[in-house]
Amino acid sequence: MTVNVHLITPIISEGLRQLDDVKNLEGYGIKIFHSILDAGPASVECEFDEALSLPDTIKKCIEAEKDGADAIVIDCMGDPGLKASREVVSIPVLGPMETSVHMAAMLGQNFSIVTVVDGVVPLINNLVKVYGLSEKLASVRVIDLPVLEIEKEIERTKELLARESLLAVQKDGADVIIFGCTGFLGCAESIEHSLKDQNIHVPVLDPVPLTVMQAAVLANLGITHSKKTYAYPRQKDVKGFDIPFHGMG
Repeated sequence: MTVNVHLITPIISEGLRQLDDVKNLEGYGIKIFHSILDAGPASVECEFDEALSLPDTIKKCIEAEKDGADAIVIDCMGDPGLKASREVVSIPVLGPMETSVHMAAMLGQNFSIVTVVDGVVPLINNLVKVYGLSEKLASVRVIDLPVLEIEKEIERTKELLARESLLAVQKDGADVIIFGCTGFLGCAESIEHSLKDQNIHVPVLDPVPLTVMQAAVLANLGITHSKKTYAYPRQKDVKGFDIPFHGMG
């Protein structure tokens, strides 16, 4: 059985995420579909950016379910619109931050998150607290490189990730490294090798493949989120948003 996983990148920037980036995952009985936003920010690097991304992210989730998706992954470590999107669809919706921190908590005693810029740090700290894992967070480190620059300077990106990951283990006591930006997709193997060269053997979690695979597992097992927690919204008038709320509950 093929599982259809829809990857929603909650930004308007074309080309930052392409299906070829995750094509290798389709060998596991997964068919991946992808969309970006029609309205929203160019990248998500702070709470303001995330707020701008919410309405169209939610709309894209509704459309994905109607188009036959078995599960949805929101392609951003801010997990924008995650809880709201679960309320308006019946299929599993996963965020890479929530998925990654819970997986990291199973793989080691403490974890560190290596992200892009300082503006993301408060957002990450808040999410880890909401997900109940603050006591396992060793540190949040930044490479001081904006999201839109990652792909342009991929070798420098890897060098900075390797440096901060090493410091997270040596200075902060991390047992697991999590990439704090889905734009780092594809860099995990390089960073793991770099750490092993220092005789450090810790998992490096690449959130996109991890979350896509987890979403496919849930869909295969017929498991989705609780509608007791994520109940459909009550019908009411909504002005100024082209989101089909009516008829859900």
